[in-house]
Amino acid sequence: MIAASDPVLGAACPCCLPRRGFMRGLAGLGAAALAAAPAAARAEPARYTGLVIDCHGHYTTEPPAMLAWRKRQIDAINDPAQSPSPSDLRVSDDEVRASVSGRQLKLQSERGISLALFSPRAGGMGHHIGNARTSLDWSIVSNDMIHRVASLMPQNFVGVCQLPQTPGVSPKNCTAELERCVKELGFVGCNVNPDPSGGFWTDPPLSDRFWYPLWEKMVELDVPGMVHVSASANRNFHATGAHYINGDTSAFMQFVTSDLFKDFPTLRLIIPHGGGAVPYHWGRYRGLAQDMKRPPLSELMRNVYFDTCVYHQPGIDLLLKVVPRENVLFASEMVGAVNGIDPETGHAYDDTKRYVEAAAISEADRARIYAGNALTVYPRLAARLEAAGLKN
Repeated sequence: MIAASDPVLGAACPCCLPRRGFMRGLAGLGAAALAAAPAAARAEPARYTGLVIDCHGHYTTEPPAMLAWRKRQIDAINDPAQSPSPSDLRVSDDEVRASVSGRQLKLQSERGISLALFSPRAGGMGHHIGNARTSLDWSIVSNDMIHRVASLMPQNFVGVCQLPQTPGVSPKNCTAELERCVKELGFVGCNVNPDPSGGFWTDPPLSDRFWYPLWEKMVELDVPGMVHVSASANRNFHATGAHYINGDTSAFMQFVTSDLFKDFPTLRLIIPHGGGAVPYHWGRYRGLAQDMKRPPLSELMRNVYFDTCVYHQPGIDLLLKVVPRENVLFASEMVGAVNGIDPETGHAYDDTKRYVEAAAISEADRARIYAGNALTVYPRLAARLEAAGLKN
């Protein structure tokens, strides 16, 4: 009898199974039949060799001059006359290349990632700092730097923008910068912070009409948004360990309890970090939706997507078992929240491609997760890939 922990015959070529699994495969198939089969039939099935699109990359290795510009801006919040303008920043092309060559480009090559959808550092968006002018200038600087990276290395990076959000200020204030980034800079999406206050949740839920001007502009431009909080200003919430997951989970529940997607049937939103707590508590959300006479989650998932920024194999396996695979986009958040080596595996926690490779899914599903779903969710991406000479 084959133990539950043994490889399942058919999940991989018999030649790739451990010796015990291979011998049992022989017994099941019949050694004579296997020996008589044509060589091509016994060959290892072709693995996915197309594009691997990381939908969740952040510019966490910014040039020092950019960080110095931001410090000057923050220091001048109480004296606006001393605040730098976006045009004051000076960074050479060589400095831009050097800023990503030692980490992002190196790791993309080592891990088999074709390119990343690249946005400003999430924790650095700092929407709770200063006022609307502060946020706009910082967003312009951040987005222009992303454009520099993507323009210099178009085969490795495609831009996703930061929005100039400010607590209590209508998201309509973000639409001009979003349009500039999409139409002038060639960006394919944006990051939407559901809590610009930094952990105090002072703005209305994402389903409130307060947000409708932004949703209208995103639909008009046909770009999706990744629902991503920024830094935590509330000491109760560790930024990446609590605030990020809180934001992901809270956003999903806001969608469950609202008719947002009836008003915006083509709006597409990605919840990062594997959907926060949602996949682990999928039954809770299904049950809550049922108790509240809300539509089933299957209807919600016409508009909502999760990524694979989950940093261990059981988490990825659960995600892909619970969430429809057409709703999962490959991502690693590299270089981002977790940079260490897992002592249990000897590999980087954020090397999420290893987990997807090891997941018990079909090659067709793997192809969807690696690239197909991203091309569906980000319709403007195909033209960017074609312009860069990349083909799926």
